[in-house]
Amino acid sequence: MAHESHGTTTPAPGGRLATSTRSTLLGAMFLMATSAIGPGFITQTTTFTVRLGAAFAFAIVISILVDIALQLNVWRVIGVSGRRAQELGNLVAPGLGWVMAAFLLVGGLVFNIGNVAGSGLGLDAMLGLDPKLGGALSALIAIGIFLSKKAGVAVDRIVVVLGIAMIALTAYIAITSGPPVGQALKNVVLPEQVDFLAITTLVGGTIGGYIVYAGAHRLLDSGVSGADHVRDITRGSITGILITAVMRVVLFLAILGVVAGGAALDPASPAASAFQQAAGEVGLRVFGIVLWAAAITSVIGASYTSVSFVTSRTTSDRTRTLLVVAFIAVTTAVYLLIGTAPTTLLVFAGAFNGLLLPIGIAVLLWVATRRTDLLNGYRYPRWLLVIGWVAWLLTLFLAVRSVQPVIDLFR
Repeated sequence: MAHESHGTTTPAPGGRLATSTRSTLLGAMFLMATSAIGPGFITQTTTFTVRLGAAFAFAIVISILVDIALQLNVWRVIGVSGRRAQELGNLVAPGLGWVMAAFLLVGGLVFNIGNVAGSGLGLDAMLGLDPKLGGALSALIAIGIFLSKKAGVAVDRIVVVLGIAMIALTAYIAITSGPPVGQALKNVVLPEQVDFLAITTLVGGTIGGYIVYAGAHRLLDSGVSGADHVRDITRGSITGILITAVMRVVLFLAILGVVAGGAALDPASPAASAFQQAAGEVGLRVFGIVLWAAAITSVIGASYTSVSFVTSRTTSDRTRTLLVVAFIAVTTAVYLLIGTAPTTLLVFAGAFNGLLLPIGIAVLLWVATRRTDLLNGYRYPRWLLVIGWVAWLLTLFLAVRSVQPVIDLFR
């Protein structure tokens, strides 16, 4: 995939961002956000809303705060150093970066099978297409985007347009379903129930695996790096999480309205049935569009970020593009052969993602704490380090929790 520049972008006169940098920042924010909003995100949000009702609002708010603490640090260290996460890993301890890359690649490949499957189900709900045909078609669209002459610009624009469309359509369903907003707001402050499993699942689903690095690596490939861009990097990392949060909140409210009204959802596809109960046949088509947009942007995000972990700044654009195309083709071929990623594989990939998160975050926080030589003389804020290390402790808990299902498989 072509990347626009290798150097450091300088702000326009008067401290204002150049238009190209503004559009790159917007693309990076939405790449991170739409990578997080995949088929799994929709399933998780629906499941917990049905289980916890309005009390789920508290888990959403806490997970957003933890996500911001981690993303602020990840984007800042990668952005200021001008190096990718695995490059920093190899500088901290020889070979560590390649271990990170291997974990991420395994997780990315398996989850991308799920993303392709989600795009097929989306086109089925939207147009009545056979899911396998829809998945293959969606994969071809994603490949076409990466093969286009201005792939970087195309990715930036597509993730922004589809991200906004997902939020707008889900908000329409939320308004139609008439959720008890007051009850949800009350639960933000005084939760009727605190579910730690829900909080950790949301954090893992929003920034687990490749997702936490997607936006920061996109910025680097566009040439936005260095201490001069700290404000842009900070704004980008927070806004990326907030975009994801807005989608989570409107989806939660849409499902909550249906559940609070006493409707029983179809266990086979609870999210689809919630949209359908809120707005009839139109609701089902809207769900199809939302699921397809969520899935194809996650295909783009997973492919782009996974390949960014096995390439460097010296890798040619042609090689990078061929690797992305191969990544999408392999995951699509597996989906067409077996229908979806088997549960066992998803459990393993979840464990890889869960283990990568504390390793990757620890590497970046270590650089910020002890290897300031890699930050080109930049003085890292103490308060940011403190919230970063505190949030890192939660990623350790996530890692322990992600390994347990693997142990269970062999019992």
